[in-house]
Amino acid sequence: MASKFGLAGGIPERRVRPIWDAVDSRQFKNALKLSTALLSKYPNSPYALALKALILERMGKNEEALSVCLNAKEILCTNDSNVFVDDLTLSTLQIVFQRLDHLELATSCYEYACTKYPNNLELMMGLFSCYVREYSFVKQQQIAIKMYKIAGEERFLLWAVCSIQLQVCCGNGGGKLFQLAEGLLKKHIASHGLHEPEALSVYISLLEQQCKYSDALEILYGKLGSLMMIEVDKLRLQGRLLARAGDYIAAADVFQKVLVLCPDDWECFLQYLGCLLEDRSIFIRDTDPIHPLKSTECKNFQISEELFDSRMSQAVDFVRKLMVEANDNSARCPYLAHLEIERRKLLFGKGDADKVVEDLMQYFIRFGHLACFTSDVERFLEVLDYNKKSEFLKKLVKGCEGNVSGPTKELGQSITVFKIQNSIGDLFAVPVNDLEDIAVRMTEMFCKNLPLSKELDVQESMHGEELLSLACNVLVQLFWRTRDLGYLLESIMILEFGLAIRRYVWQYKILLVHLYSYWSSLPLAYERYKSLDVKNILLETVSPHILPQMVASPLWADLSDLLREYLKFMDDHFRESADLTFLAYRHRNYSKVIEFVQFKERLQRSSQYLMAKIEAPLLQLKQNSNNIEEVEHNQIKQSEENVLKTVEKRSVLPRMIYLSMYSVSESVKENLESNGALVDSKLSLELKILLERYTTILGFPFQDAVELVFGFSSGQKPFQAPSPDLIDWMNFAVFLNAWNLNSHEIKFSDTDPSSTSTWNLVNIMLRKFVMETIRCTGPVVSSPGSHLPFLVQLVTEPLAWHALIIHSCVRCLHPSGKKKKKGGSVDQSNTQLSHEIQNSIQSLCDTIEMVTRWLKEQLNTPDDDKFEALFSSILRNGRNDGPGKVFKILESSSSLVKDVDVGARILEAVQSWSPAGVVRKIITGQRSLLSEFLKICELKLKSLQTVRLQL
Repeated sequence: MASKFGLAGGIPERRVRPIWDAVDSRQFKNALKLSTALLSKYPNSPYALALKALILERMGKNEEALSVCLNAKEILCTNDSNVFVDDLTLSTLQIVFQRLDHLELATSCYEYACTKYPNNLELMMGLFSCYVREYSFVKQQQIAIKMYKIAGEERFLLWAVCSIQLQVCCGNGGGKLFQLAEGLLKKHIASHGLHEPEALSVYISLLEQQCKYSDALEILYGKLGSLMMIEVDKLRLQGRLLARAGDYIAAADVFQKVLVLCPDDWECFLQYLGCLLEDRSIFIRDTDPIHPLKSTECKNFQISEELFDSRMSQAVDFVRKLMVEANDNSARCPYLAHLEIERRKLLFGKGDADKVVEDLMQYFIRFGHLACFTSDVERFLEVLDYNKKSEFLKKLVKGCEGNVSGPTKELGQSITVFKIQNSIGDLFAVPVNDLEDIAVRMTEMFCKNLPLSKELDVQESMHGEELLSLACNVLVQLFWRTRDLGYLLESIMILEFGLAIRRYVWQYKILLVHLYSYWSSLPLAYERYKSLDVKNILLETVSPHILPQMVASPLWADLSDLLREYLKFMDDHFRESADLTFLAYRHRNYSKVIEFVQFKERLQRSSQYLMAKIEAPLLQLKQNSNNIEEVEHNQIKQSEENVLKTVEKRSVLPRMIYLSMYSVSESVKENLESNGALVDSKLSLELKILLERYTTILGFPFQDAVELVFGFSSGQKPFQAPSPDLIDWMNFAVFLNAWNLNSHEIKFSDTDPSSTSTWNLVNIMLRKFVMETIRCTGPVVSSPGSHLPFLVQLVTEPLAWHALIIHSCVRCLHPSGKKKKKGGSVDQSNTQLSHEIQNSIQSLCDTIEMVTRWLKEQLNTPDDDKFEALFSSILRNGRNDGPGKVFKILESSSSLVKDVDVGARILEAVQSWSPAGVVRKIITGQRSLLSEFLKICELKLKSLQTVRLQL
């Protein structure tokens, strides 16, 4: 069975090597040719078949690759003694099966091989790797223990122990499994000891998870403790175990030793101080990283006042000694430690707020020029009242005025003052004129300090880069307070000015994504998002800045690209994460094993990931909503359990669309059948269940929800500002109509006598909501934050679903190539249904025409008129107040930089920047968005007119 010297999968290596060389050099056609020749000589070789499948998969011929793999698997799993089975063959098949999303087939191959050759470690390790990739923790444990019994190697035991830990941490295993793992380790230690540092870490973490801190300390102090080679790491672990065991004094002494060795370890100091005060809250972060306590909550008043004074005095003496011995002017921890002591005194009720302010000033003098200053002192500002914060701010301003530490440090301190002012909320109380002056000072400071960055590379951060982000925030706040459009335009201009100088500032781009989205210039927002060049895991954290806006937009091609790229990364990451997990096992890095698995599970529960998985098929339904055949081919069920309400609502939509279409089809078919065949009640029942669930998510019982939508249509329920909830209610009304066409359970006399049917209900609601949304939506160019996304969703979701249901009915009423059967009551029923459908088509056409007229009005306004309206909002024209001051500075910057040496690159960037170009880009982006929406509306109108002709 085993591979022999000079053989690869039972084939001479000299025949296989050229194929692998061709694959490695991506010459797949040549590799396929060689592989075919090899198969002609070894037609029943699983390895030769596996090689061909690998090549086909690399060429994108997935169906052929799967077929060849299945053929290899069939030959492999026979009892023919002439069939050569080895790990090389199986691992090659595993690669292909995994890439084709059929890992379970590779697992079954390994399981067969391990049954056939029960004591072969190489094959058992391959099977273990399959279970790792499947996250089958129990099976991992079982096969690892089998390997341990055969070989007696420590690594296989640790594989089993780690698999047990995963069953408890990431699976459904109970805590008693820890006892099993501990027993296995104890038995092994008694006979063989431990030889790997990671083995010691696994053992101690196992004891920690069972709260056996004393046992863990005993191990650490004993002979096995020598496996941990780095003294500081050993001390940190020792301190943590002592603290969790309740021996705070001993733990404080240990943390003190760590601080002597590493004086800038802020986390260690917090643990040291927490032990002195016998405060367990500092260790909560280790066990609950998702919900850490706020700094103001980390207080413990259980110790006596006398003991508190003694412990604080001890801490002060130690910190002073640390400051003297550190001899490192860049170490911030000793100075932050002094502030933390004063903060704890204040929380205990024995502190002096004036002393905290004074210490903060001393910290500012030493470190105020650093970008991290504001985040450093945030926890200390939280314990001060507003008056003390204001006093501190005044002292900061005064301290900056007398500073002679050099231009770079002076700039850093000035930025810190602005950030502190924003942090304490002082800007909200500043009058509008003063707020304008702050934005002006920030902009002037940025332009004045451009020479400091003349020697920097374009990819290096510029000095004062944060000033433009801060100024943008101030200008946006001015817009919210005054609703003057000029401030919003200035906030965009200042960021575009910064990007003209250095195009790599991601903070500017993120802000622009939101500002352009808000101003209905989504194509421009998407362009800025793409310029971020987001890769790998950053897709998970950065894509939420653009994805929600894109989902509610008519930019379907761009949204499709965005979703496809994100979902492809996530799927690839989950696959690679499984590979990395097994690699961590092989390298005996067991803490990484658990870390990889836990991170993978967090990503799978990500609301962003769930939303993307749901919106991708919904987008396909929207794109194909004018073609009922395409919609039928794109129906899929979604995972609907344990998700947020918003995600859950979206997750049931594809299934409700499917059920609605087929429910009305079956209902129409019943009327067409002269023999009175019954409708498939399963579809109607499932739709009713989903409708009840949908209304529960909306917060209403089913019957109350029915009454509510009738209230909307009759005017009893007034129209409110557009919101996502109204889209949900419209969707409900559309699917309610489809269900009622089948069930006939809604009695109109019990709801609204003026309504003749649920068809009329949906038509009225759609027309009313569209009309009211258009009425309260001003011109896009002068109405940032307009209701355009809501209008897009109305047309592309509930209206589109209603049109699909209509099309489904019409297709069943008039099937192509079939003659209608005659029958009195049947004809009468069909005539009434045809009349309802004709009215609904006419209503939808009128509604869409209302939207297209509004869009054409927006698009027919000349761009020059829009430009004049926008640009005039920042031209001062003799005014002393209002927007325009910041723009004036930007406009004069080109002449300003001529008089100073800013370097050729910055000079060229400033002189080439065009404020008029920014305004024209905004207008072009808005035009592009409206044009895409108009195309969707016109296609929808054309589709409805085609359906009407069939009647």
